Amino acid sequence: MSDAAGLQAAQTKMQEAGVSQAAIDVFTHYYGELEAGATGLILEETIEPLTDPAKLADVEITDEAANEALARTAIIKLNGGLGTSMGMDRAKSLLPVRDGKSFLDLIAEQITKARETTGARLPLLLMNSFRTSEDSLAELAEHEDLAIDGLPLDFLQNKEPKLLVDGLTPAEWPQDPELEWCPPGHGDIYTAILASGALDALLDAGFRYACVSNSDNLGAVPNAKLAGWFAASGAPYAAELCPRTAMDRKGGHLAIRKSDGQLILRDTAQTADDEMHFFTDEFHHPYFHTNNLWWDLEKLKQALTERGAVLGLPLIRNKKTVDPTDKESPEVFQIETAMGAAIEVFEGATAIVVGRDRFLPVKTTNELLLLRSDAYTLDSDGALRLAVRKAPTIDLDSDHYKTVEDFDRHFPYGVPSLKEASSLTVYGDWTFGKNVTVVGTVVLEDDNGEPNFVNDNTVLEGGIVEG
Repeated sequence: MSDAAGLQAAQTKMQEAGVSQAAIDVFTHYYGELEAGATGLILEETIEPLTDPAKLADVEITDEAANEALARTAIIKLNGGLGTSMGMDRAKSLLPVRDGKSFLDLIAEQITKARETTGARLPLLLMNSFRTSEDSLAELAEHEDLAIDGLPLDFLQNKEPKLLVDGLTPAEWPQDPELEWCPPGHGDIYTAILASGALDALLDAGFRYACVSNSDNLGAVPNAKLAGWFAASGAPYAAELCPRTAMDRKGGHLAIRKSDGQLILRDTAQTADDEMHFFTDEFHHPYFHTNNLWWDLEKLKQALTERGAVLGLPLIRNKKTVDPTDKESPEVFQIETAMGAAIEVFEGATAIVVGRDRFLPVKTTNELLLLRSDAYTLDSDGALRLAVRKAPTIDLDSDHYKTVEDFDRHFPYGVPSLKEASSLTVYGDWTFGKNVTVVGTVVLEDDNGEPNFVNDNTVLEGGIVEG
């Protein structure tokens, strides 16, 4: 099959599945880039590190101006993830985090508390996938008065065909036809919010700004000072950054493109293998990208309209197998883009350094253990914040704790106290009893390969515990 026929087959497949024309147009754009051999790599010689961005701690703004800006702000959460890396098959945001409350429960409470405190309307919109929408909306339905008349609580992310590496034709997998499809990455949010009508609905309701973040990041609470700073900046777009540490070497970072001085985002998939030492050097690129974004909705609508919904974000070409669990299944390309890469589309886009408390993602059960522990407290604004000077380092054996099901089985009475811990490393199969306390640096070793137990009321105090 020729490349032209491959593209036609993919377009027809999307049309028959009811995918919007705007999403098909965007896919067509990136198919052309992929066909031309684009890899999406950003070479170190083409960029300069971002070393002196604005800092929220230095911002001075009146409460009146801050609250006025927040009153015109919408909160948007990326909620399409299924938590498959943690063994889940539904929205990760439905996972219980504190006191039986899920991410979505806590987000809804954050919105409600911010409305009570500031008087802002603060609509909440989720970008769901077709697999997360029903359950997530059912969860939010339990929070009365959350929805705002005339505005949806969600809009749907698009889907696109996986393309065979050999021939760039749509993959076929009759054993599970769902595996023939993939999401276009969270960069699809721009196409989806336009094509769904959600962007126009927000503008018609008088909203000018949006704060966008991941639904598994409970640190990104509504913030009037940030809203006020963004409104006063006049920028069309802004990204929140945090100082990088050795723990943040895998996260994407902003840089300055030498050719035109424009801010850009570079992720690991856009870094050449022989240049990863630049990417992972937290001193060379000292700030990481939190994926908390601010948009001027009017300027976003203008850009999307002018470009026919094709913002032209940098391509991310992901090579995988059509069935991720079967390495012998055919190799495919997944065409993706990153939401944060839109920073290079908007002239005058900017960034601001915020406190680490605004970045609290849960990607593994290591982070889940921390958030469920007494190392964090639930503040009056609904945010989870550190209750200790520094969060302890957690490293759970992935052979026994990787999935949420395995994790919960090993902590049947709840997680241990960590407020006096420096680090907890677990090797092997350990089940924790009631009222366990970790103090200092603790390593649980597994010498026999058999299940081990930490008894009720045990204090694990600094050192190695052998099973």
